Amino acid sequence: MSYQYNFSAGPAMLPKEVMLKAQHEFLNLNSTGISVMEMSHRSKEYLPIVYKAETSLRTILNIPNNYKVLFLQGGAITQNFMVPMNLLNNRSASYVVSGYWSNRSYKDAQPFGAIKLAASSESSNFKKIPNVDSWSFDKDDAYVHFCQNETIHGAEYFNSIKLPKVPLVCDMSSTILSRPINVNDYGVIYAGAQKNIGPSGLTIVIVREDLLTYADKKTPSTFNWKIQSENNSMINTPSTFSIYMAGLVFEWILKLGGLEEMEKLNKKKSRYLYDYIDEDDFYTNDIEIKNRSRMNIPFKLANDDLTKIFVEKAEQEGLYALKGHRLVGGLRASLYNAMPFDGVECLVEFMKDFKKYNI
Repeated sequence: MSYQYNFSAGPAMLPKEVMLKAQHEFLNLNSTGISVMEMSHRSKEYLPIVYKAETSLRTILNIPNNYKVLFLQGGAITQNFMVPMNLLNNRSASYVVSGYWSNRSYKDAQPFGAIKLAASSESSNFKKIPNVDSWSFDKDDAYVHFCQNETIHGAEYFNSIKLPKVPLVCDMSSTILSRPINVNDYGVIYAGAQKNIGPSGLTIVIVREDLLTYADKKTPSTFNWKIQSENNSMINTPSTFSIYMAGLVFEWILKLGGLEEMEKLNKKKSRYLYDYIDEDDFYTNDIEIKNRSRMNIPFKLANDDLTKIFVEKAEQEGLYALKGHRLVGGLRASLYNAMPFDGVECLVEFMKDFKKYNI
């Protein structure tokens, strides 16, 4: 086995450079004699780690001063109820459904009040996403929610979205840090860490300050963004190791040149794989071309009976986690920031050989 690449949709591949640094520091961080895993989250040894991580993230995304950065737990799914608990305030909200995860957000929010459907592409089996000009919402809505990228179906919003009067809430779990964004276009951004940020256990929320005043009075303190903000995300013990790892990933991104460089690499990787898939009908991707995700590329074999064999053979060659999600079947390659171009080249070479011996 000459190479090993992890194409998992999450928890996902981490930069080798980051993991080697974490390995080196694991037993003795900054000459303290103890591991970051053992440090109190309020200690003088640990607090600089949190502050540096937030500063680096603010630099990468150019986060304005009137936005708070929260390091929370529970994954992006927890934000499915934290968003309405913190924003709805006896008003309505509208949700765009473009795949499984946005549909789950829509359904999870419904017990909290008047949750409306702004648009849906379910009738196409989520092979495309609803155009922004088709979204239906009220100017008095508390917010409009959408998911920037659907990891299961492999469809992504690319164009900048601006809503003039209604706060835009975005689940960026699988696209955050993959390309530049204008944070000012959003009221709230949230993302699970386990794709482009670091290991699982951490959820990042970026929220505009003026939106911190709407939380329902019944919202528990741990779930209250305003209270978490006032306590530097430490009203409860945060995911200390995940924050440390995220900080190392942020440093790695800055070292490589920031989000402009990440986007160049991600375009190159996804284009290379899509170009090969599209060569003939042995492999297929049926997502509308303009909506094809750069992060998660599902594809199928003309002969579905070969799918299991493909996954087994790929693993033997060091290409891991290529089995498609159980809801859609087939195959899926996730190409997050940490996946090098070499990994995509190896995958395509394997696909060529597999096709050669199975036509």
